[in-house]
Amino acid sequence: MKRGIFLFCILSFFISNAFAQKDKDNPDIKSQAALVFNAKNERVIYDKNADKVMPIASITKLMTAMVTLDARLSPNEKIAITSADVDKLKNSSSRLPVGSTFPRYELLRLALMSSENRAAAALGRTYPGGIKAFVQAMNVKAKKLGMVNSRFVDTTGLNSGNVATARDLAKLVAASNSYAAIRDFSTTTQHSVSPGNKRQLQYVNSNSLVRNQNWDINVSKTGYLSEAGRCLVMQAKISGQPMVIVLLNSWGKNTRIGDANRVKKWIESNQGRRQQV
Repeated sequence: MKRGIFLFCILSFFISNAFAQKDKDNPDIKSQAALVFNAKNERVIYDKNADKVMPIASITKLMTAMVTLDARLSPNEKIAITSADVDKLKNSSSRLPVGSTFPRYELLRLALMSSENRAAAALGRTYPGGIKAFVQAMNVKAKKLGMVNSRFVDTTGLNSGNVATARDLAKLVAASNSYAAIRDFSTTTQHSVSPGNKRQLQYVNSNSLVRNQNWDINVSKTGYLSEAGRCLVMQAKISGQPMVIVLLNSWGKNTRIGDANRVKKWIESNQGRRQQV
């Protein structure tokens, strides 16, 4: 009898340790697809459904920003918001009134920090050759970055035809980090603009983590679409390493933020082992 109890205790000990090790090796991500990538040594340290092609919602705007910046258009050129920029697909709201005018880089900042759809639409519409040429440039850029399972159909991400994998988006985020304007605009915590004679409009970053002093974020972009769920991509310095985090289809309201914090805690708690990876 005593021997049986002893063996049971030993077995329980090993099972408990096995589960503890599993927890240590897994950040327990709730998002449907995810990837964590060390941009310094180009190693994937965690992935979950990373090759599943999914709608990416406003993560699209990182590609919109790169194509805009690659074109080297005047940052101060005034661009008017027109009826063509109004979302007729999802009927999403915007605080930028038709007829208001803003410098190109103001629209770029709003598109990145607060996911302003009319701003992103106007950037595409005023590109040389128009929206068709812009979308073509987006897909060419994706190919150059090795985003083999990605496709772009608009500049806002409102169309669920904008698709990619978590693995592809890690490449997008890492490439975005090489643009100073994207680093600046995507992590701006708050910003105000004045649409003509109307009162100033106050914007805040759609990613609350950029206001968290425990995070050192270089690139950030959120996204939401019913077909895509809540999405979040970032490049942040964690334990001294430039980590790219991609989280797709987080259905809970705060799940993507919770997942990001779990990833950060997981990397920090495994710092010694990760440095050897």
